[in-house]
Amino acid sequence: MEVSKKELNQSVKFISNSAEKIAESIMSVFKGKTEIVELILTTLFAKGHVLLEDVPGTGKTVLAKALAKSIDSSFSRIQCTPDLMPADVTGSSIFNPKSQEFQFRSGPIMSSMVLVDELNRATPRTQSALLEAMAEGQVSVDGNTYKLPEPFFLIATENPVESEGTFPLPEAQKDRFMMALSIGYPDLENEISIIEAQRSVNHPIENIKSCISSKDIVTCQNDVVDVHVERVVLEYILQLVNLTRADLAIQVGVSPRGAIALYKACQSYAAIHNRTYVVPDDVKKLVPFVFNKRIILKPDSLMKGYTNTEVISRILDQTPVPNYSAK
Repeated sequence: MEVSKKELNQSVKFISNSAEKIAESIMSVFKGKTEIVELILTTLFAKGHVLLEDVPGTGKTVLAKALAKSIDSSFSRIQCTPDLMPADVTGSSIFNPKSQEFQFRSGPIMSSMVLVDELNRATPRTQSALLEAMAEGQVSVDGNTYKLPEPFFLIATENPVESEGTFPLPEAQKDRFMMALSIGYPDLENEISIIEAQRSVNHPIENIKSCISSKDIVTCQNDVVDVHVERVVLEYILQLVNLTRADLAIQVGVSPRGAIALYKACQSYAAIHNRTYVVPDDVKKLVPFVFNKRIILKPDSLMKGYTNTEVISRILDQTPVPNYSAK
């Protein structure tokens, strides 16, 4: 059902204000990474999931916990190891001698905010246990289906490719993540602030209070889809997608699921910036983060030293940005 212009303005204002409150809360403990926080919230409001590729100790757990505490939602952390089993993630049915029945005991995936640490240290079998949860918002155990809570947001971390004892993520798994991000190291001033904050008896994250309810997040997620995307902007999105499929350096281009992910992310990004419409600059901003894990370069391109980032940047530079200004 189409919403009126007044209703859309009110919804977008609420989304923008909510994002500002959450970002301010997170940034009180997660210093100097404003863009990362903004992109995380963009993904959250678009009902997506995030893959972080970073070395240990850059604040991934702090970011996830701060987000969960800011939203007043349940949080769980799954530490992946080669011996982690699918049932350790989803939960399992356990026989109750008193009732003489099997009872389902939920696993850590049954939380609103889930941090899956070092995902590529888990075996492919365990990695696949996350696919249904990420795509369908549910898990299936012993023939029964269990709905995940709303909102459901998964942040997974991946070790750098040169790390030992890892299993490459299958393409189907990568494609389930809306964005792939890298936090990186803080600058000097922010790292000083981080270290000085540790002088407290309690971790600074303990001081975070919820500033928004889970119900409000679900409202934001439902309202984001009403953000307007003009035909010329949609064509720009699809032009970039098709160029990844035709580029001579790329073996596998962006899938239709990837195109949908970019479309939804742009709607969310526009709403966070208090706009009822998407502009081409939103697309250009988000393409590197949405496309990065969705393209596979040809072997000869890799031998020449090309990277996904460089190829995506070249495609963006060579594609004319359409002229569009909302009336």
